[in-house]
Amino acid sequence: MLTELAIRDFAIVDHLELELDGGMTAITGETGAGKSILLGALGLCLGERADTGSVRHGQPRADLSARFDIQALPAAKAWLNGRDLPEDDCLLRRVVTKSGRSKAWINGQPATIADLKSLGETLIEIHGQHAHQALLQEDTHLRLLDDLAGHRDDIVELADLYRQWQATRRKLKRLADDGDEIRARRQLLRYQVEELDQLALGDDELTSLEQEQENLAHAETRLTETQFALDCCDSDDGGTLPVLHQAVQRLNALPGSDTGALADALAMLGDACIQIEEAGRELGHVLADVELDPERLASVEQRLSEVHRIARKHHLLPEEIPALHARLASELGGLEGGDDDLEALTQDAEALKARWRELAERVSEQRRSAATRFGDDVQQQLAFLAMGKARFEVEVSRRDTAAPEGMDHVRFLIAANPGQPPRPLAKVASGGELSRISLAIQVIAAQHSTIPSLVFDEVDVGVSGATAEIVGQLLRRLGKDGQVLTVTHLPQVAAQAHHHLHIEKQAEEDTTLTRMEILDEAGRVGELARMLGGVTLSDQTLAHAREMLNASQRAHH
Repeated sequence: MLTELAIRDFAIVDHLELELDGGMTAITGETGAGKSILLGALGLCLGERADTGSVRHGQPRADLSARFDIQALPAAKAWLNGRDLPEDDCLLRRVVTKSGRSKAWINGQPATIADLKSLGETLIEIHGQHAHQALLQEDTHLRLLDDLAGHRDDIVELADLYRQWQATRRKLKRLADDGDEIRARRQLLRYQVEELDQLALGDDELTSLEQEQENLAHAETRLTETQFALDCCDSDDGGTLPVLHQAVQRLNALPGSDTGALADALAMLGDACIQIEEAGRELGHVLADVELDPERLASVEQRLSEVHRIARKHHLLPEEIPALHARLASELGGLEGGDDDLEALTQDAEALKARWRELAERVSEQRRSAATRFGDDVQQQLAFLAMGKARFEVEVSRRDTAAPEGMDHVRFLIAANPGQPPRPLAKVASGGELSRISLAIQVIAAQHSTIPSLVFDEVDVGVSGATAEIVGQLLRRLGKDGQVLTVTHLPQVAAQAHHHLHIEKQAEEDTTLTRMEILDEAGRVGELARMLGGVTLSDQTLAHAREMLNASQRAHH
């Protein structure tokens, strides 16, 4: 229940603090006095959009707050608890600057505007004066019926199933549309990967093959030339070593007087003989390691030829083949099982469709049942509002296509006069009739609401006289166990209220301000008289107002 509303520098209000009670509170005042300001301030506390006109002229910001008693509101307590906010109090605050920017707090903690709106939906319900215009929109009919049916969780689940179903269908269509292309790509990849699997080129194999091919290809030449070098060193037929040995022997055979002069030459020749002998041994080792293997050479060259062929086929270097192999294998792995995916998605889509249809059937049954109750209840309220001969029906029919909200199309039908078939509201209801139908529907909606605080903003437009008195009785009845705030221009409605809030506009020097006060009994009589008779209040008008107030109060005791 809304217990306090504080307004500072908002529109033409400089400072105002209101304490509100349960029951029905009538809000009255002359046209333009600022009744809309009160609801506008409350709306901003509940997350409505702010604009630069919200701030009183000459002030930097507007500061608004609304306090609620939530002891009987488990949904609000759960909302606060879920965000680790205190549950024993609920204070919504909004500050709007003259530039249109705003900040919000919930129980002293910074909050977003979306938070205000979300929490506000659990605290108070506002029925605006233009609700009858929404009744001309048939989408509104479905929403109202669902609200009255009380199957919100089913509606949320139904919409979620529909979204999943449609998303799966879109994915399935993409797969089906791309199926031929994917299958062709998968077939090509399978051939290419199989060819590369057969090649099975290792990461370092190419370098090894090229080295081996070079060694094998030049083995015969290496053998011939090495043998020639070995023969030059150690051959009996003109080899270097025998000639050197012969030279040493002949020098050593010279007379002794000459050998001293040849000592250095003999030493060098001796060293040369040793070097050549070593060279011969090394050449012998090399010669022993030279392998002539024509078959292996042919095999290596064939392998290299296959590697280069595949590299040319894929327009890359031979050393890039292993990376290509890994990439194509990975892509093939991603495409493998595509037909299985198609089958699995088909099964998923069918399962989601079946679940959606099953729930849609249950929701449809709930709607048809609620439509009968709703139609009867509105019919009863229309009788109270001097439309007893009208016939109101809620039509629930099947849609041509599936939708997030199910398979139903809902329309409100009215036959304003006997003997006429019920037709859509927009085609048969006059302005005054539509106002009363709207009021009847809103009263029924409020009776089924779990929110005890209700605001009615001039919903009694278009009614008068005895009908207006009945409207007041209906609103008072709604406020019996909760809280109803109603903005009204009708004294018959205001007289039914438990409390009366008067709003007036006052000019002070160079500024205009709005004042609000809860009226006592004498004040109520005076305000009712003004509403009945205008500015000049005669004794007769005051007496009429007093009798109207006394009669309404006696009727409820």
